[in-house]
Amino acid sequence: MALETLTSVPALGAIYAKAALPSVPGMGPKTTGELPERSLRLTGHQVDRHDLLEYERICGFNNSDVLPHTYPHVVGFPLQMELMSRKDFPLPLMGLVHLENVITVHREVRFEEELDITVTAQHLRDHPKGTVVDLVTEVDVAGERVWEGRSTYLSRGRGDAEATRGEQPPSIPTGAAAAKWSLPADLGRTYGFASGDINPIHMSAPTAKVMGFPQAIAHGMWTYARTLAAVGSVTSGPGTSHVWFFKPVLLPGKVDFVIDKDDQGGSVVAGLRNSRKPATEHLVLTLS
Repeated sequence: MALETLTSVPALGAIYAKAALPSVPGMGPKTTGELPERSLRLTGHQVDRHDLLEYERICGFNNSDVLPHTYPHVVGFPLQMELMSRKDFPLPLMGLVHLENVITVHREVRFEEELDITVTAQHLRDHPKGTVVDLVTEVDVAGERVWEGRSTYLSRGRGDAEATRGEQPPSIPTGAAAAKWSLPADLGRTYGFASGDINPIHMSAPTAKVMGFPQAIAHGMWTYARTLAAVGSVTSGPGTSHVWFFKPVLLPGKVDFVIDKDDQGGSVVAGLRNSRKPATEHLVLTLS
């Protein structure tokens, strides 16, 4: 596996602009094939404390110089996008559906620590609804692995009905909501500017409609982070979370936060459902 070192964080705006133009070489329809034998690496990345505090505020985390459970994904996401936008990546970037994430935090990471971030595409495989791939992000500090995450994306198309779906999610907790949140219409823009993820499906109703959605939708990674923040301070330390995304959250919208905790202080299962239509589930996650 070749290792390509980047000298700066890729600009997501430019990547999305190119991906929206099928005439740009490498950005149009692709056929499944082999994954690139290349990892992308960014060394010595320094987190901006102002950006971190803004992210914590928007996602509901307590203000802290310790990176929230999901924050390293934000700093590694531009590398994922850069890798998937290359012409040798076998799936079209636009239209990919974020199915699930697994994150493992090995120790607390502070904003002043310099991060070495590596992203690799792995495990291209059939799915009942198309083709899926994992984007694996690894974060090291001075040679020590401190964080790692796996993002699974689906490219819709001719699938294999016999293909396995991987680990299946637990049932979302039932019963009364632990909290109810009203999500404003501009949440996609607010989180998009804080995280750098300015995908048109999140930014406004008109741009979302161009992409086939009736309204703007909340970022899956915001719903993931907001759910973890509501679980409490246990999410700031070492641990592993696994989230499965279901129906997108249309903006504006109202959601219920539901949670089950192991009485022995072990695993947690939490989820989000639609406040008006509780049968509509948005995500479920486990934390251990």
